[in-house]
Amino acid sequence: MPELPEVETTRRGLAPVTVGKIITSVAIRERRLRWPVARNLAARLSGGEVLSLGRRAKYLLINVPRGSLLVHLGMSGSLRYVAQQHAPERHDHVDINLSDGGCLRFNDPRRFGSMLFSATPERHRLLKDLGPEPLGEAFTADYLRGVCAQRRLAIKQLLMNSRIVAGVGNIYANEALFRAGIRPTRPAGRIAEARLARLVDATRSVLEEALGQGGTTLRDYVGGDGRPGYFKLSLKVYDRESLPCMACSEPVRMRVLGQRATYYCPRCQR
Repeated sequence: MPELPEVETTRRGLAPVTVGKIITSVAIRERRLRWPVARNLAARLSGGEVLSLGRRAKYLLINVPRGSLLVHLGMSGSLRYVAQQHAPERHDHVDINLSDGGCLRFNDPRRFGSMLFSATPERHRLLKDLGPEPLGEAFTADYLRGVCAQRRLAIKQLLMNSRIVAGVGNIYANEALFRAGIRPTRPAGRIAEARLARLVDATRSVLEEALGQGGTTLRDYVGGDGRPGYFKLSLKVYDRESLPCMACSEPVRMRVLGQRATYYCPRCQR
């Protein structure tokens, strides 16, 4: 599933070629996404200028005068800028046509993504209760210490809770915990403040490095320009079960935690 770096990579790639353009029309070939595409979506977008492209957690926000289109890429979706004359392919479900002859084309083989319009996105049910952005100023060691205090929940599950930190997905939670030397199963309330500070730094660094490499392509993800991400080459523990730890050579272990595959080094992480 595309995570925060992949969505931010998409945003950065699309902004220069879309902001300031007018949406001339919207072609919807398949409405059956995670939530059905609204019948009035084309009417709400058409004629509007793309004012900016934003991101909140794993949601891409296409901002127009009437509000914002919230785009989630789901399990396997992508949003790319292509020329309108390029014939749509299988799973190309929505085209947002622009005044320069290009379009934003939404492709989603599994149809688990979504496109929802909101006049007040900050109050939308999917966004209003999200926690601070992990790359933002509000995500600090003091903040994390406060939300972890007396919690028995495993630290990895807490880190992936979007109401606590917005947008840290499974891949990057695994990698950040490895960098911080914290075992994913450790109860959040039993981690010293200094170690939580290392986790904040590790979370920031792993996300920033992933951004620098265009995200992580495991199967389907491509950025707004159609290119894959290369952070997969830098993964230290994710998807490396039984392979030697890159730091100590101990075999990496995997267990299911909160219904998600969790990878860790039993020697380096405690």
